[in-house]
Amino acid sequence: MDFQEDTVATHSDSDDSSYEDEDETTRILPPEVEDTTDCLRSRHILGILGFLGFANVYAMRVNLSVAIVAMVNSTLQPVDDNTTFDHCPMPNVTANSSTPVNPGEFNWDEQTQGIVLGSFFYGYVLTQVPGGRLAEMFGGKLVYGVGVLITAIFTLLSPVAARTSFPLFIIVRVLEGMGEGVTYPSMHAMLARWIPPLERSTFAAYVYAGSNFGTIISLPLSGWLCSLENGWPLSFYIFGIIGIIWFGFWMLLVYDTPSTHPRINPQEKAFILASIGPQDDDDRSDSIPWCSMLKCVPLWAILVTQCGQSWAFYTQLTELPTYMAKILHFDIQSNAVLSAIPYLTSWWFGILCSKFADWLLGKGVVSLSMSYKIWNSVASVLPSLGLLGVAYVGCNRTATQVLLAASGAFTGAVYAGNQMNHIALSPKYAGTMYGITNAASNMCGFIAPYVTGMIIEGRETLDQWRTVFYLAAGINIGANLFYIAFASAKEQPWSRSQRLTTIN
Repeated sequence: MDFQEDTVATHSDSDDSSYEDEDETTRILPPEVEDTTDCLRSRHILGILGFLGFANVYAMRVNLSVAIVAMVNSTLQPVDDNTTFDHCPMPNVTANSSTPVNPGEFNWDEQTQGIVLGSFFYGYVLTQVPGGRLAEMFGGKLVYGVGVLITAIFTLLSPVAARTSFPLFIIVRVLEGMGEGVTYPSMHAMLARWIPPLERSTFAAYVYAGSNFGTIISLPLSGWLCSLENGWPLSFYIFGIIGIIWFGFWMLLVYDTPSTHPRINPQEKAFILASIGPQDDDDRSDSIPWCSMLKCVPLWAILVTQCGQSWAFYTQLTELPTYMAKILHFDIQSNAVLSAIPYLTSWWFGILCSKFADWLLGKGVVSLSMSYKIWNSVASVLPSLGLLGVAYVGCNRTATQVLLAASGAFTGAVYAGNQMNHIALSPKYAGTMYGITNAASNMCGFIAPYVTGMIIEGRETLDQWRTVFYLAAGINIGANLFYIAFASAKEQPWSRSQRLTTIN
């Protein structure tokens, strides 16, 4: 049973005009086969280890955002006396306030710090498409596992590289990014083969929310470690070691498809295959319809909105600790804890709204296309308004914290938004397609910090930071409007025709 086909949809697949109308009329129906009653199912183990894998790679990614505050000797940075009136006043602090014991080791200005924070993404975008395609051809288990392992190894090498030379540190960060770049596309390819359509939004929220969990753990823990004397390298060593340990469990317990899992319950296997349809295992090496993908407007809609969301996300992820330290004057431990709050709210709200989205789909209240557009708008517009609010409240520390927590929560709706849209457009090429859009969107990972560095230019003032927030909010909202206009949930002809040929 193809999950896109409702009993009320009787149009011929060869009828192009009927096919165009199918997007708004189809509903997802559950399969006739019952699922197993086991509490811990094979796909749940995949979800748990996938969650922990993303938690670890994000911990290894974001620890630098906190560590760089302790790594850089801010006493050597130039101060523009002409703009000191635009700084927030220093709060009352006690003599025992937690501050780094020693000044930082590196004399990096704002633009240099932007290069350091963005270097990870130079490698990250390079392996997105290859990672998705390798997962489609050879299975996501090895690709995802090795990606996390490579990220862990180069995380361990980061402190040594930073102290050896600046170019070497940049190279290590690029290689770390190349390892992590395969994780999302390869997991997307696995979800297309493992997770029934009516569970996808919720399951993706659980698995991909590992990124929020890793950020929640990494930011405060890294902040505490960096407050110790010469403690910043520990934030790299600890997460690197955890990543290597995780790799062993992943390789032992996870398999590429339900059909290849030797210990899966036969009832669960039958349920998954009946829900998803043919796995096309014999056609993994088929050539990719690149021209059709490039002309696919709904795929461009996903790409554009992911770019807008990523610009806002990476502005917050990489620059928020600096804003909290330089403008609002939080010490490094408080800074790290408060910077983690938006990811905590995003984690929980993402799971709740994804479960609600799947419930609405199961009841037939909304079409799949409308569901994507509604929740994507929640994930784009409301966080952008939160950033505008942060720019407006200025030095009000409490209001800033509340706005960041609220805007972070709404970003969790993205799992019910565009994140599963690739699988709807083409289950067979979901990994490659996700690699394409994620590569494009994560270019913002190095563009946004660099642009922020150019805007700030050593002038740590409210006016300069407002410009940063206005820009991020405007890009995000505009990109969402494009998604609303052109997104679709129907399986594309260049994907469907091959699947139907296989079935017949």
